[in-house]
Amino acid sequence: MKRAAIFISLILFVTAAYQPVVGQENSEKDEIIETMSRHMQYMQHRMNELEKAVDDVLWYNKVGDVAHIDKVYITGPPLWKEKNPDSQGYGNPVKFRSYVFIPKGIDTDKKYPLIVFPHGGVHSNFNTYYAHIVRELMAQQYIVVAAEYRGSTGYGGSHYRKIDYGGREVEDVDASRQYMLDNYHFVDENRVGIIGWSHGGLITLHNIFDYPDNYDVAYAGVPVSDLIARMGYKTQGYRDLYSVDYHIGQTAYENVEEYRRRSPAWNAHKLKDVPLLVQTNTNDADVNVLEVEHLIKSLKAHDKDFEYKIFQDVPGGHSFNRLDTKKAKEIRVGIYKFLDEELNPPKKIRSVSDINRAAYKGFR
Repeated sequence: MKRAAIFISLILFVTAAYQPVVGQENSEKDEIIETMSRHMQYMQHRMNELEKAVDDVLWYNKVGDVAHIDKVYITGPPLWKEKNPDSQGYGNPVKFRSYVFIPKGIDTDKKYPLIVFPHGGVHSNFNTYYAHIVRELMAQQYIVVAAEYRGSTGYGGSHYRKIDYGGREVEDVDASRQYMLDNYHFVDENRVGIIGWSHGGLITLHNIFDYPDNYDVAYAGVPVSDLIARMGYKTQGYRDLYSVDYHIGQTAYENVEEYRRRSPAWNAHKLKDVPLLVQTNTNDADVNVLEVEHLIKSLKAHDKDFEYKIFQDVPGGHSFNRLDTKKAKEIRVGIYKFLDEELNPPKKIRSVSDINRAAYKGFR
């Protein structure tokens, strides 16, 4: 019994002595993991910047024959959340880039309609995924501005962490509209349209809700419409993009009103007299049709005048009318006709043949 007691005492002594070592090792491991995580995030942003630089070159390759392309540096409102009001630069406007596309061959003594074109994605950018649509807009002699609003990728971690989904990014996009009116005398302030898909559709809707006097027509394709519902059917990784401390900082469960504020379906009462076309697709695996149905029902409940169509299982899902398929092109012809009614571009797309000519030869 005495030997057993001594043995147990030795085990307790060794265990007690070992605990600080284990604790120290765990602490060191946590530090290493945290350092590696920061390094990986930094490298991811650097890779995004490289990818963006390559894609910028591709813009000239894909659209440069029909458009003058510029990338301007402008400002939007200050950050929504700033931690230290005593810091130098507190309250400064957020700086961001915007693409400008001007059709070649236009007469700058005349006035031309403007398309404001916010990109989609929680964190994404205006890349050459949209090149064929930009070519089609150039063929009609629209001028296009596309803001790389706060939260866009390819501009480093700081810009990425400025994300304000459904918040001041909306003002960034409207600031890009104002920039065009202030700097290009041939832009017609009375013919301004805004178009966007997915997250860009959400920004489109908020812009016409908040700044109805600034836009003459709007198109929202598969728009994110209800962030509360979205948080319910998306993965935890997706929800974390919103609840991180540099973004909303709370879950929808913790602050449902904040998510409502950022959701078009809950702000449908704000729509005034801006002609609006909404389209969605029942097999969309990104923006579930239930979100857009909520938007449509809300607009109807408030007796708003708008147009919409729910497409049934069109191939392509979320991208159904941005593809290069014949069906997608047919749908885009309808979108352009809708925009034409208010913006009256000098040249008009009236058929898939017109779209094909725009894609490869320009209008002839």
